[in-house]
Amino acid sequence: MTIIEAQKVVDDWIKNTGVRYFNELTNMAILTEEVGEVARIIARKYGEQSEKKSDIGKELSEELADVLFVVICLANQTGVNLEDALNKSLDKKSVRDALRHKNNPKLKD
Repeated sequence: MTIIEAQKVVDDWIKNTGVRYFNELTNMAILTEEVGEVARIIARKYGEQSEKKSDIGKELSEELADVLFVVICLANQTGVNLEDALNKSLDKKSVRDALRHKNNPKLKD
């Protein structure tokens, strides 16, 4: 699925199942909550925190997909074409950071 297709699928789901988009501020709060869930999994599965019983069965892939869903909602409701935006971002990073990471001594093996 392309990013454009994903935006269409989410839009269709919102209109047919979700009734309507939450407003942008609500979606921003939801996005923050979802990112927090990703952070919790990372801290407990890959970091030094121990898991709680409530963490059992939580999957990073599911939480990342939830983040993506809300990002797509925000893009749709604000008129952002994420595919174009990502391509522009990659172009910008390719120029700006062409040597930055290669010259970073912290990234040397």
